[in-house]
Amino acid sequence: MTDRVFKLPPKQEAIPAKCFHPSGTFVEFPKEEIEQSIPDRFEQIVAAHSGRLAVKTNRAELTYEELNRTANRVAHALLARHESVEEPVLLLLDNGAPMIASIIGALKAAKIYVPLDPSFPTLRHREILEDTAAGLIVTDSKNLSLAAELAAGKLALVNIDELDRSASDDNPRPRAAPDTPAYILYTSGSTGTPKGIMHTHRSGLSFAVWAAETYGLTADDRVSNHAPLHFDLSTFDFFAAAQVGATTVIVPEAIAKLPSDVGRLMERERLTVWYSVPFALIQLLERGNLKSLDLGLLRWILFAGEVFPTKHLRRLLAVLPHVRFSNLFGPTETNVCTYYHVPTDLPTSEEPIPIGKPCGNIESLVVDGNEAPVAQGEPGELLIRGGVVMCGYWGRPDLNEAAFSSLSVSIVILLRVMRAHVGTLVNSSRADRNSSMPAKR
Repeated sequence: MTDRVFKLPPKQEAIPAKCFHPSGTFVEFPKEEIEQSIPDRFEQIVAAHSGRLAVKTNRAELTYEELNRTANRVAHALLARHESVEEPVLLLLDNGAPMIASIIGALKAAKIYVPLDPSFPTLRHREILEDTAAGLIVTDSKNLSLAAELAAGKLALVNIDELDRSASDDNPRPRAAPDTPAYILYTSGSTGTPKGIMHTHRSGLSFAVWAAETYGLTADDRVSNHAPLHFDLSTFDFFAAAQVGATTVIVPEAIAKLPSDVGRLMERERLTVWYSVPFALIQLLERGNLKSLDLGLLRWILFAGEVFPTKHLRRLLAVLPHVRFSNLFGPTETNVCTYYHVPTDLPTSEEPIPIGKPCGNIESLVVDGNEAPVAQGEPGELLIRGGVVMCGYWGRPDLNEAAFSSLSVSIVILLRVMRAHVGTLVNSSRADRNSSMPAKR
């Protein structure tokens, strides 16, 4: 590695390069963009784009300067209650500007944010609270009673709607190191107890910088936020957009359920980049009246989370011929690890499209059951190493032992793949040795 390339986390020391199948040109990220905390990077963007719109909702608009000052007040409120750093903080808020301000505020206080969906069952909230042993909950007036019920008088509460407006809104002093945990995203728990996936400031920034560069984001872009902020797709919507001073437009939950309303929002908000699961796009295709809308500014549609049936994707390409489409793949443990830019002349076959090639800031290795590299074109298990990889599961050394390969100390994406042709991967079948690793396709 040169001085201009980010360092791999200590637990992912180098594997001999000859073991890896070529994954395209390795993107050399400037070291200063990765070797810092997310708040450090955010404050640089604020300085460069202070007056630009950062977040747009149906209720509020915040410039980067306004968002930074709100986040600072959250950070100071958290530090006033708990001075310790690197402790989990539960964020019990709906999608919106307050949730984003709370995310940044928790990070500015050098704490670890854990987003909760207020609509989820209380039992799930209690399981996460017990697992994290969090001592703080950030909420708003709408969700205050639920937060108080969870806190049971034992946790400190911060109501973002009641922050002292006269309190300091200067950037707080605590600064997290790049390798310290930044956030924990919990699995659904459909196969048992929810498991917390920890990402560091480095892994969050590694993904955000790669995404911003790959999709050519600029300060003029208006990026959708369709996914809930506890779902890993949302890390693109704000973290990547914030790398360049772009605007994140949050799709209200009520609108997200109605395809025709979603289409009108895309037109009204002049969206340039859309990112969601394929199901939302299929609904938009079937019921969104796309042909009647002016979506001339839309340039990218990104999708992940599930297989996009080729017959529907082909129809969507025909309806929006000016838009480029890209398939992002990877479990929450890696943010995103492969991508595939969909060709405009999609083949007539109904076979699923490839999951693509490894992202430019990671390296890949396909191995057999003995962790020996397989020949080009042979099926095997995909191993990934790089800055985007999680630092582990919260409080679960047993899962960490299973997830990180003994060969490479890299994360094992438990997915069987095969090489369709040089540099491109096709999803063959799940290995499912670790059901806690839901994969985006």
